[in-house]
Amino acid sequence: MKDYGFVQSGVKPEEKVVDEYSVWVNTDIAETADGWEYHMVQYTKDEYIKRMDEANQKAQADLEYIAMMTEVELE
Repeated sequence: MKDYGFVQSGVKPEEKVVDEYSVWVNTDIAETADGWEYHMVQYTKDEYIKRMDEANQKAQADLEYIAMMTEVELE
């Protein structure tokens, strides 16, 4: 992962761009007087896949916990 911090551009960026080697993730996109400012992070494709897999596993665990707590409250 390479974090470029906040960058500026004359063109509104896409939130996610995939090229041959990388996945570029742009967040906190804001229009300024001179164009656009946003936070840009570059991941290798493997890093991005791992990041998404970890997020999916956490979401699944959260859903299982919510389901378990709902069952307890219904009894």
